[in-house]
Amino acid sequence: MPLPLLLPAVVGLVFLLLPLAALLVRAPWSSLPEQLTSTEVWDALRLSLVCATAATAVSLVLGVPLAWLLARADFPGRGLVRALVTLPLVLPPVVGGVALLLSLGRNGVVGQWLDAWFGVTLPFSTAGVVIAEAFVAMPFLVISVEGTLRAADPRFEEAAMTLGASRFTAFRRVTLPLIMPGIAAGAVLAWARALGEFGATITFAGNFPGRTQTMPLAVYLALQNDPAAAVALSLVLLAVSIAVLAGLRDRWMTVS
Repeated sequence: MPLPLLLPAVVGLVFLLLPLAALLVRAPWSSLPEQLTSTEVWDALRLSLVCATAATAVSLVLGVPLAWLLARADFPGRGLVRALVTLPLVLPPVVGGVALLLSLGRNGVVGQWLDAWFGVTLPFSTAGVVIAEAFVAMPFLVISVEGTLRAADPRFEEAAMTLGASRFTAFRRVTLPLIMPGIAAGAVLAWARALGEFGATITFAGNFPGRTQTMPLAVYLALQNDPAAAVALSLVLLAVSIAVLAGLRDRWMTVS
């Protein structure tokens, strides 16, 4: 490998791996079992897992049809719609949280009617955590499923419809099994993104232990009072991230 390429590559590798290595080196291994068995940690972990799973379910229910619309339907402004769908990928999470407050808050554009008509208040609640996580995670699912749909041959759907199947039946019985690997990969990415969400969650849902305090929020709070506990919590999230990468290895990390 040419030296002008090798040196920056090594520096880039060290730049990416050094913080993770420092996390492992400075981890309080002797007190780690005690740190991870505290009630606060398990409450935050349980809430994180429940909310991330619920946010992924919301992303699946809404994101798969949206991906199909972007991949197969032809309508004016489709490029603009795709750009808006992927906007949360580049939008600062705190800005997303502010936008959620302005739309779904008690005095928000939609939230005021939810409160007046149904008595539903979403901010600073567990449901608010799910909504904030789904807002930032759904684009990962949509992009993955849309790409898989574009790669799938639409002639299978057309053949099913020529045999009398409706478009929805063709999608459910033919297309859905074909794109299931893409859906699974997108769901895993969305779940991991939801699990690590911080900015939109703390802005829209707050940081209340047992109700809205997820693992990233617990890490942030512990870093101010107990750095050893923050490192222990970070190790848990690091282990989850590694597990996600291992699960996606065959799809994203191999060369055909």
